Amino acid sequence: MNDGDSLFIGLLCVGVACVLVILVDGWFLRPRRDPGATSVEEPWLPKTAGYALVVVALVMLWRLFRYEAVDFSLMLVVVGAVSGIVWLLDLAFFARRRKLAAAAAGTSLERVREPIGVEYARSFFPVIVLVLVIRSFLFEPFRIPSDSMMPTLFDGDFIFVSKYSYGLRLPVTNTLVVPTGTPQRGDVIVFRLPPNPKINYIKRLVGLPGDRIRVDENNQLYVNDKPMPQEPGSTYMGPKQDLWNYAGAPTTVEQLGAKRHLVMFANGGVKTGEWVVPAGKYFFMGDNRNNSKDSRFQDDLDAPGFVPAQNLVGKAVRIWLNLDTRDGPLWRRIGNAIN
Repeated sequence: MNDGDSLFIGLLCVGVACVLVILVDGWFLRPRRDPGATSVEEPWLPKTAGYALVVVALVMLWRLFRYEAVDFSLMLVVVGAVSGIVWLLDLAFFARRRKLAAAAAGTSLERVREPIGVEYARSFFPVIVLVLVIRSFLFEPFRIPSDSMMPTLFDGDFIFVSKYSYGLRLPVTNTLVVPTGTPQRGDVIVFRLPPNPKINYIKRLVGLPGDRIRVDENNQLYVNDKPMPQEPGSTYMGPKQDLWNYAGAPTTVEQLGAKRHLVMFANGGVKTGEWVVPAGKYFFMGDNRNNSKDSRFQDDLDAPGFVPAQNLVGKAVRIWLNLDTRDGPLWRRIGNAIN
């Protein structure tokens, strides 16, 4: 377990403890000290737990944007389920008890307060369900964490991924329920890293099941012994162009099937070899050909190797935000289609 996972588990434990404190106080302790639940100030413990819960939620949300190795779908499912259960339990048991206690105390029912934990649950549940449906079946946002897809995508790009391009899948289990399409050669795809499915990678699909892929010492790509057309482009100009491995790096326009896209050859060694894609799996490469851990690296735990079909997350379709001004104004890349 790394430091990031330990931090996440620690925050989760703190959040669970806060929820328990709030619910125990709201459901069992507060009715005893104030049957009408209208006038007594919240004790310091549940009040502190409520503030702490908000802080923990914000920190965990920040971490989700900062790191990739967190299953956000699992987190949404768990939080949504807990919120729904709390809300249902309150409707089924505790709301009626509060009303009876208020009536016995001569308090107006309109003034009866819900426990703060129930308020959170009732507010969170529909929002979480909506977010879960959108990101599971329509579009999911991702942040590009590396240079491996330059010059198509830059480190720091925020993109939308179409979740319905290759079939609708259940959250968490990633089980295919409705087939809607198949991956095409040249698509830019987000997938779960086979050695560690908590991590998402993004690369370009080069090899389909059964294909023979070869890369020679000149960075020429062959698919089934046929060279993929390459037209020389200009010298790379863009973010990090002053770094030694990108200074003066050549680019080329490559065609994969019906897709034409720009690739670059960073200064450094070429990863050559020949691979046959197994049935039910795919072969991916980065557009930054000399600086990409991709399917060419079969024995590296940080590289995907051959990617099973069930690991595909969706097709990258559009850039929706970039905060790096080194490539021009912030809005220059916003809304750009990903080719």
